[in-house]
Amino acid sequence: MKSDIENKCIEKGVRLTEQRKLVAKIMSESHDHPDVDELHKRVSKFDSKISIATVYRTVKLFEEAGIISKHDFKGTKARYEQASHEHHDHLIDINTGEITEFVNQDIERLQEKVAEKLGYKLIDHRLELYGSKIKK
Repeated sequence: MKSDIENKCIEKGVRLTEQRKLVAKIMSESHDHPDVDELHKRVSKFDSKISIATVYRTVKLFEEAGIISKHDFKGTKARYEQASHEHHDHLIDINTGEITEFVNQDIERLQEKVAEKLGYKLIDHRLELYGSKIKK
């Protein structure tokens, strides 16, 4: 069965080598936001000959095709996730690097109000919150 990313590659006409298929499969199965080093580590478990350069090139190709999204979260390496048509924001734990995705309608409405008050129609935005877990 083809992965979500493989299917998007086919839709967008991105040629899929066996190594690209493997990177696509591993990215599709990722429930976090891996950086290229982490992705290479995961891919290497299935193909020890795949180079980090191949993973970098594949990630760049997928990003340029709009198949995955790149995030440059403060203080970390670039991280990636499958491109989504559904908007969400990110909360990043500054101690662990854990990333929590969330949607909050109050925040969405407030951002639109702010843009409108300043004379703009909001087209797109990206919200990143940074914090640390509250010890209970």
